[in-house]
Amino acid sequence: MDFSKPGSIAAERPRARVGAAYSALVGWGAGKPLPSRLRGLAYRAFARAVGANLDEVEGELGGYLSLGDFFARRLRHGAREVDTAPGAIISPCDGVLAARGTAASGALVQAKGRTYQLAELVADGELASRLTGGPYATIYLSPRDYHRVHAPVDARIEGYDYLPGALWPVNPRVAARRDGLLVRNERVVIRLNAGALGRVALVMVGAAGVGNIRLAPVFGAGDSADWRAAGEPRRVELGDAMVARGDELGAFRLGSTVVLVFEPRTAQLDGEVGDRVRFGQRIGRRLDPGGAA
Repeated sequence: MDFSKPGSIAAERPRARVGAAYSALVGWGAGKPLPSRLRGLAYRAFARAVGANLDEVEGELGGYLSLGDFFARRLRHGAREVDTAPGAIISPCDGVLAARGTAASGALVQAKGRTYQLAELVADGELASRLTGGPYATIYLSPRDYHRVHAPVDARIEGYDYLPGALWPVNPRVAARRDGLLVRNERVVIRLNAGALGRVALVMVGAAGVGNIRLAPVFGAGDSADWRAAGEPRRVELGDAMVARGDELGAFRLGSTVVLVFEPRTAQLDGEVGDRVRFGQRIGRRLDPGGAA
């Protein structure tokens, strides 16, 4: 990625610093412990304001020290069912389907009338070449949603890349106005090898107010808040870490976006833009060799 071109992250650094300062302030507030007597009241008020379902929360509300901890809450047992049908591709998270299509010529739709390049999203030419022409889905997580992200298929984790960037809001209204939003923002690109499905990219995109993108222990753990200060890309190779469909990959502290991209002729993704999806539900299926349904 050329950071010197107009419209690149470098060209927007002054405004990006404002966004980063805002995010740091919100992140500080989200990470600040609340008095135990106020936690239940605060989280119930927040849930009413955004529409979060407290019946799905794993623990007692008083056990979440901060709003950030509450955002990254686990689900109670049985709150979701992971589709177990052979060849099913599941939604890796809760949210709204913001875009779905085929990465024709390496272009993905951000919002109506606005596209961005796959090679910029993953910052890996070889991976982008493999995925060009393949199906993709973009899921936007709002503050109401469960904020953990899971494996959409059985796979081997090849590794991940942390890519520094801005922290602009990623809600649909902003996505419709700002070009290249998802390739400007801080993100973690998780590289999966899913056997017959080939390579899969799952991209966790940070946003305004997100204190961090936290990776699961299968990665050896990791947190974008620890890498952000260096301002440099970070690549970690794993190679032999296996995940099953539904296993946890990471968590957001506040609302953000997940982009999921497959190789051509390996998968069919379903759903209409604007559909609500839930972690574990089927959003597509593996195609037979050669791309047959």
